[in-house]
Formats: sequence, structure tokens, C-alpha cells
Amino acid sequence: MRTSLSLARLREGRVVRICALSHYLPAYVAHAARAGFDCIWLDLEHRAMERREVEMLLAQCHLHNIDCLLRSPTREKVPLYRYLEDGATGLMIPLVNTAQEARDLAAAVKFPPLGERGVDNAGLDSNYHANPDNLAYIAAANRETFLVVQIETPAAVDNCEEIAATPGVDAVFVGPGDLGLRLTLAGDLQGERLEASIAKVAAACARHGKAWGCPVGSTEALRQRRAQGAQLLCNFGEYMYLLRGLAKAAEQFEHLG
Repeated sequence: MRTSLSLARLREGRVVRICALSHYLPAYVAHAARAGFDCIWLDLEHRAMERREVEMLLAQCHLHNIDCLLRSPTREKVPLYRYLEDGATGLMIPLVNTAQEARDLAAAVKFPPLGERGVDNAGLDSNYHANPDNLAYIAAANRETFLVVQIETPAAVDNCEEIAATPGVDAVFVGPGDLGLRLTLAGDLQGERLEASIAKVAAACARHGKAWGCPVGSTEALRQRRAQGAQLLCNFGEYMYLLRGLAKAAEQFEHLG
């Protein structure tokens, strides 16, 4: 089984360098790997792809040796671990609000004795080769794949201590967009409650030895979150590149009249 770049860096106490992808762009995988990123955050929550397109992107990740952290559109057990069989290194689950939800997810995507994932041992994660030693395969799968749960609501922040303590949850990822929206609607117009919530999640993860992270939009934010102990940090996506690139290219026409 392929060794996870992200987990290796987490175990060394280092930052996982993540870039986002939400459209079917196979070449992006190669460019991200060559640029030095450890992981691609593939968003299937807000963007839809055909199954074969997802399989191709996962195969490209294996070809170019970069992790894929797939944000799943489902919590159904079989489709979740099928993503792992197809080559995803990690799964990110949005809007996890309770420890019970976290336990259910860990049970779905971890092999015994950690969970109840069903064994296949013949997918891309096993190099399409049925390893005759099932015990070695499931040990490697539990060791080299990871589960990330997202904290995106005030209820999840309230429960973050228990969520971070859940066996089988490898990391926590704060979604400042959804969390910030909900806190703003509750009167947090200056973002003070959002910052306090992020600090609370960071402290809970530190107490339970779990990695955490969030998206960042600037060098200053990158440094700020790293100072708080964040290890999973995403600072780029193809959508951002397109917006900035198109705006800059359009500016070049202004002097032409």
C-alpha cells in the first residue's frame, strides 16, 4: 500500500501542504505534485463528478505520488470505503456535529479492530492485487488512510472536545465559511466568536493529540493558524487561480481602448 505523505508529516509534527480541487482537471494533480504539495483536497460536497472521473483523479494522485483528501457527498458506509478502495488517502466529512456522528464515521471507514469497514483487498489502494495476507493489508490501510471531520456549526464547537477524543478520527478541520455564517447570523458581526471557536477547537485537538486545520487566504493567516498548532492548511485552489488570473488578464486590455 502507498505511504501517505500527509500522515508522515503529521507524525513528524509538520504542516501538510494542501491545495484544493473542485473540477475535473487531471493535469492539476501533476502540477500540484511537482509544486511540492502533499495533498489535494478534492471537493465533492459542492461539486459533482462522474464516478469514472473521480477514479481517474485518484489514479493520477497515485501516479504522481500525492495524497487525495476527498470531501465526500455522502455518509453511507459502503460508498465511503469504496472511495478508499479507489485510492483516496483520506476522507473529509462535512458538518459533523456530535461525537456519535464521529464514532459512526470511524466505524464506517476503519477496519477492525478500529471499525467495521468491509474488506476487498483488490482495489487501487492495494495496487489491484489481492494481498494474501489480509491482516497486513488492513493494518496498512488503517495506518496509511485518515478520517477528517469538519467543525462547521456552533453545536460542533460545543462538542469539539468529545469529537476530538473519538478513536478513529485522525484530524479535525474547521470550516470558517459555514461556521462564520452561522455565528454572523447569531450576531458575531466582528468575527470574535469565530476566532474564539477556532481557538477552542485548537485547544481540544491539542489535549487529545489530534491534528487540526482550516483553509487560509493569506500568508499572515497561514502563520497565524500555524502558531495556533494547525497542521492541515489549504492555501490554494484552481477556482482562486481562475478568478485572479482572469481579472489580471482582463486588466491588460484596458489601455487598448
